[in-house]
Amino acid sequence: MKYIDRMGNVTVEENDQDKLLRHLYNDRGGRLCLRVLVSPWISKMAGRLLNTGFSARFVGDFVKKNRIDLSICEKQKFSSWNDFFTRRLRQGERPVDEREKVLVSPCDGKLSVYRIDKNSRFWIKDTEYTVEQLLRNKSLAERYLGGYALVFRLTVDDYHHFCYPVDGKKSDNVVVPGIFHTVNPVANEVYPIYRENAREYTLLKTEKFGTILMMEVGAMMVGKITNVDKKSVSVKKGQEKGWFEFGGSTIILLLQHGKVRLDYDLIENTENGYETVVRMGERIGETRKRKTGE
Repeated sequence: MKYIDRMGNVTVEENDQDKLLRHLYNDRGGRLCLRVLVSPWISKMAGRLLNTGFSARFVGDFVKKNRIDLSICEKQKFSSWNDFFTRRLRQGERPVDEREKVLVSPCDGKLSVYRIDKNSRFWIKDTEYTVEQLLRNKSLAERYLGGYALVFRLTVDDYHHFCYPVDGKKSDNVVVPGIFHTVNPVANEVYPIYRENAREYTLLKTEKFGTILMMEVGAMMVGKITNVDKKSVSVKKGQEKGWFEFGGSTIILLLQHGKVRLDYDLIENTENGYETVVRMGERIGETRKRKTGE
């Protein structure tokens, strides 16, 4: 994996999770195991286990290995693995850019940016997808032609709460059923992952940014995507939208053509093969100024 932060510092690494997934997707024996692991009953069983007190004993080693700073969290002791995984940060640790013309990142993660072309196709780590396949809705997909797809990949050491990127009125949530499947880029060498993942999206209608589609994608061994509000309601930028339970997960924003001017470094980094490290609440773009007569 190649990451770059907003200061230009580059990290190239392959963690234990990446190595395991490479085995699962590229070896015959690994693929046989994968068939079992993606079964819904396995995910449910794992979810129950990760809510037990027994699972809490694995937290300490994980924190040390991944250099996670618990001092910025509301608490440092946890009753289960999921209690640790869904931990909250202290107030002020993820300040939100409050300027009304600014679009902020909805989460911590590694961001890639793709233009949605006239064929409604974009790339996620060497695998091609159509927006229609992602949404299972042709007319909705056509609304985002010429716009951008922003893919935020969360890894197990990231903060797994997410927020609204702007003020607006959200629609009812739409659930797209699927099987739990890894969102790690390694998976794309064999399987087109987003056609199989369970996912949930909402439309966020705004005054300055058009209608933003925000989608949460579940992953292998993730038992739950939790959204605070299921029905239509007015929301504020930085307001908590929800959280993931254990596993690597992904959030996708679809932006309409001509509505948002993304920060150029995000586009350039993707073109150069890097994912950009971003934090929830930080600026990633701004509303486009309307020309006279528009």
